[in-house]
Amino acid sequence: MKQIIFWLATILFIVACSTQKGVVKVKSNNEESIVEDSLEYDLETFDVKFETWYLLHKSPAMYRSQQYYENWNRQYVSAWNYNAMGGRRNSFFEPIIGYEYNVDYGFELNHELFHYFQYVEHVLKIQIMPGGPRAGLF
Repeated sequence: MKQIIFWLATILFIVACSTQKGVVKVKSNNEESIVEDSLEYDLETFDVKFETWYLLHKSPAMYRSQQYYENWNRQYVSAWNYNAMGGRRNSFFEPIIGYEYNVDYGFELNHELFHYFQYVEHVLKIQIMPGGPRAGLF
């Protein structure tokens, strides 16, 4: 009986550790409206420190255009996914980010995703791609 409990605890521990690999996820919420159908997107980072950092540092005075954020996000997502699929020693880049270039995610999501990449590079000191911009928040 003790061996069964030991093995069950070991398996649960392994499963719990393996589920923490997800860092960034872009998901859609289908919400129906009486007036108009709309699709909303959320960014899930699973990093409480980023959420706090983002709320403290986002400033409308420093906003750029949505196109600016989309252009940089395309480059960062490509570099991130390349790192995730490349089998690098650093498993930080798991999972692959599902960012489709032809989808309009809106200003807020693009802004937050761009700043997540900036947070990873400049606060966590993990290089995603060389030659990226500085958001001016550091």
